[in-house]
Amino acid sequence: MIVEIIILAMIAAFLGLRLYAVLGRRPEQTDEPLRRRIEQPDPSGAPRTHAPKLPEKAAMAAAATTGLSHVTGFEPAAEAGIRAIVAADRKFELGQFLQGARGAYGMVLDAFWRGDKEELSQLCDRDVYEGFAAAIDARAAAGESLESRLIRIEEATVIDAEYAAPMARLTVRFVSDVASVTRDASGAVIAGSLDDAILSRDLWTFSRNTTSRDPDWLVDETDEG
Repeated sequence: MIVEIIILAMIAAFLGLRLYAVLGRRPEQTDEPLRRRIEQPDPSGAPRTHAPKLPEKAAMAAAATTGLSHVTGFEPAAEAGIRAIVAADRKFELGQFLQGARGAYGMVLDAFWRGDKEELSQLCDRDVYEGFAAAIDARAAAGESLESRLIRIEEATVIDAEYAAPMARLTVRFVSDVASVTRDASGAVIAGSLDDAILSRDLWTFSRNTTSRDPDWLVDETDEG
């Protein structure tokens, strides 16, 4: 009986050693492929590293010192002024400004054509507003009406920029297609046509106090370009 127990114990020990030999080697055979799947070392043999994230202030400083070659929508003569505005107002972004300028251009023209002085007063500074208001009054005094449509804006480019603390000013050249017709008091057409668009070139200057919480820019000068 004792001999049988000893034999069974030896068999169990032998089987245990065999299981250990098999199971003990299997992790060594599978760990390496698993490690490769997770880490994906660089094919060149160099260890993979993650690009460090710049602190916010360092990132802003880097942005201020980098070139504007990747940004479109301005002429080289305006670059120094744009840099000065960016340095004074870190929230300023040229692409967003131009998008807003396009919208403002259409809104101001539409308000002028409709004779909406209240809307013009919210979009323009006092001098520009008074110029538009005088033209609206003259049109009304003559008994004339104006019907116009902005067909498209073909170009909106910053041609000049300056910063004189705390005021930022950017001049935008707009090239657009406008269809317009003027009628007299009887409704007869005296000028223009809605069937033929005319190429219009305008220079509008927008200004903003960079210390103000109001993010809106106002039209503070208009000219033909």
